[in-house]
Amino acid sequence: MIKVNGVTHADYDPAQKLSVWLREGLLLTGTKIGCAIGVCGSCTVLVDGVARRSCKVLLKDVEGADILTIEGLAQPDGTLHPIQQAFLDTGAIQCGFCTPGMVMSAYALLAKTPRPTRAEIRQALKGNLCRCTGYQQIVDAVLLAAERMRP
Repeated sequence: MIKVNGVTHADYDPAQKLSVWLREGLLLTGTKIGCAIGVCGSCTVLVDGVARRSCKVLLKDVEGADILTIEGLAQPDGTLHPIQQAFLDTGAIQCGFCTPGMVMSAYALLAKTPRPTRAEIRQALKGNLCRCTGYQQIVDAVLLAAERMRP
């Protein structure tokens, strides 16, 4: 059994890659497959709260785990998570291909470090490649989200 965005699944091939299963088996296409070798970060999801590159993870290795994808962040009514909204508000998206992985990495960071420095954000996102934004807007988005998420 694997739980994805709160829904438990039991029918899957344990030898399949998590990224492929999410996209093709569950039709959760927000998780992107860029390089397929764990370098670009576009396939990043959370596995039991830890950011992982899903293209490097086999389903047998996440049996019993709780997976969170970009689709699991928004509210059921479609309201975006504060991190997603901050990415829009700061212009941290351009082509959008890297955005789900960036957002998920930022989510993992803010879950453990609610007041990150720019250096901590850069460190947390260093495994996510973006060819469009120059990264400054992405760092700004994470800082804005952190501010908005504080009580």
